[in-house]
Amino acid sequence: MKENIPQDIQYIKGVGPKRAEKFSRLDIENLRDLLYYFPREYEDRREVKKIKNFCPGSEAVIKGRVIEKKIQNIRKNLSVLRVTFSDDTGTIDGVWFNQNYLKNKFKNGDYFYLYGSLNNKSYKYNKKDINNPVYESAEKTEYIHLKRITPLYSLTSGLTQKRVRKIIFTALNQYANLLEDILPSFIRKKYNFLKLTEALKGLHFPEDRKQYIKAHQRLAYEELFLLQLLVLNRKQGALKKQGTIHHDPGEIINSFINSLPFDMTDAQKRSWQEIKTDMEKNIPMQRLLQGDVGSGKTLVAVLALIETMANGYQGVIMAPTEILAEQHYIRLSEMLKKLDFNITLLVGSLSSTQSKKIKEKISSKESDLIIGTHALFQEGISYSNVGLVVIDEQHRFGVEQRYSLKRKSGNPDLLIMTATPIPRSLALTFYGDLDVSLIDEMPPGRKPVKTMWYRKKSRAAVYNFVRKQLKSGHQAFVVCPLIEPSEDISALSAEETKKELTDKYLNNFNVSILHSQLSADEKKQKMKDFHQGNIDVLVSTTVIEVGVDVSNASVMVIEDAQRFGLAQLHQLRGRVGRGKQQSYCIVVAEPTTEDARSRLEVFTKTDDGFEIAEADLKIRGPGEFFGTEQHGMPDLKVASLIKDQKILNKARKDAQDIIKQSKLETEFPLLYEEIHKLEVKI
Repeated sequence: MKENIPQDIQYIKGVGPKRAEKFSRLDIENLRDLLYYFPREYEDRREVKKIKNFCPGSEAVIKGRVIEKKIQNIRKNLSVLRVTFSDDTGTIDGVWFNQNYLKNKFKNGDYFYLYGSLNNKSYKYNKKDINNPVYESAEKTEYIHLKRITPLYSLTSGLTQKRVRKIIFTALNQYANLLEDILPSFIRKKYNFLKLTEALKGLHFPEDRKQYIKAHQRLAYEELFLLQLLVLNRKQGALKKQGTIHHDPGEIINSFINSLPFDMTDAQKRSWQEIKTDMEKNIPMQRLLQGDVGSGKTLVAVLALIETMANGYQGVIMAPTEILAEQHYIRLSEMLKKLDFNITLLVGSLSSTQSKKIKEKISSKESDLIIGTHALFQEGISYSNVGLVVIDEQHRFGVEQRYSLKRKSGNPDLLIMTATPIPRSLALTFYGDLDVSLIDEMPPGRKPVKTMWYRKKSRAAVYNFVRKQLKSGHQAFVVCPLIEPSEDISALSAEETKKELTDKYLNNFNVSILHSQLSADEKKQKMKDFHQGNIDVLVSTTVIEVGVDVSNASVMVIEDAQRFGLAQLHQLRGRVGRGKQQSYCIVVAEPTTEDARSRLEVFTKTDDGFEIAEADLKIRGPGEFFGTEQHGMPDLKVASLIKDQKILNKARKDAQDIIKQSKLETEFPLLYEEIHKLEVKI
């Protein structure tokens, strides 16, 4: 920015210190923040209607001449300003409450444009009133609020659409041409992009759809280009560091693979070779291992952990929940029992005495493999010599958290696993600093889970089917959206459902309940009992969404399924179908919205995780796709990861070229400064 541009938002015309405080609530601190604060939507206010054609049920712009003004004092603290406007077809009254000062704005004989909706009550009495209409003098040559495609902004208390619109309009005209364009000139020329000034004006105050599209393309590209530079620069920085060098441990891994009671799939073998190759380089591995539920990601991660431990390093696995961490601990202890590695579990629910002992084992390198939750970030944990960090179900953690754990444990190799299939646009954005390995086939012998949707009136038939499955020796999950009944939310709770199943539908079977409010020991015991077959039906919340692996469970019933996202439903379905028997997922739902119906229709039609992920992204949008905020990545203000995938691909390619061929800091200082600001912000 140039010197004569105000550095603080308060010095921009129309703002001042008090409004500056309100703008700061919207993260607007300076001119660039203001001009990059884009509308959430637009209203087309170009067409002017005749007064006689203005009817209730729609909003419209009319043009009228002031013919009368009067103020009515209805009662104490309530006055009404009524201004009558006329065109050659009729009259209409603009009505303002407790705004008598506006009277002087409307001089008899002057023409104004008004925008709003008709008061239905007045229309019944053969009158036409508009309450608090937006107005603008018809004598102006340039309109801000009417006679144009009008922007609408997200607001905060104390700021109105009219005020924000006017401040942005003024700032655009006064300062937009002084902003430095951070896009390199060769890129602007390559795509024939609008100049920055024109693009900003075209996105805030487009003259027509064509101008809006051009402005959107230019600014969406800029946003995605900066984001790609950010993630690729992060990756480049990691590649410059000395990594943990692993050497081929030889026979230990081959003998482990040969001891498996099954053959690895080709996709597992390919992913393992990609990971192994990375680990044996002298730069840190940063890899995402993606695979649908039940595809065998854990086995591939175990091979990587064996390699790091065989090289004398510690391995670390971080899981999002204690249940999943426990599952990993039990499963890996069984898988690795012949290899004489010391495996430790560190979770937040441990007593201070237990936690202290485990921390001592970790720092003294008595522990070869540490499995845990967020507890792995605790102060006082000193890792000995970590060679590999594995993060399971990355979408449950923020982007910054993966770097925090990595920094805490030196500069080890990083392997991130997710069973949530990630659309390519999101993968490039949230995981653009990672290489990707994909397990895209299921182990042989697995039968696809049959998925069915029933209305609530068929619940008796649903549980009659569950009873038959239990009688044949199998087990079942029943998932509810709530733990206990709620006055605010109309949905079945786990407690109600457990009682109903015990008393009515499944009264001859052992029905138990699992949810987040139970103690860690209680949850651990419940899962152990379910694994061992002592519990027939486990009624639960989404605490069992990831990582729970009980091969004898053949039925998953999801109550009030309309309350779950598509990715979540797919994860829940993945808890069954892990054995060789035919398994079933039954959703019981009464959707009341089009989105909810769409989710259920997609869910029952396909079990392809990537197809489901793309549909989920379209229905819910990227902001909610992961279910948790992705700390460590900036919000997108212009671009859509659904609609702008072609722009994203171009931005990615251009960012890669610049990172490979240039020294960003010296050759493109503006870009370097901008991505540094992004890094600081997040």
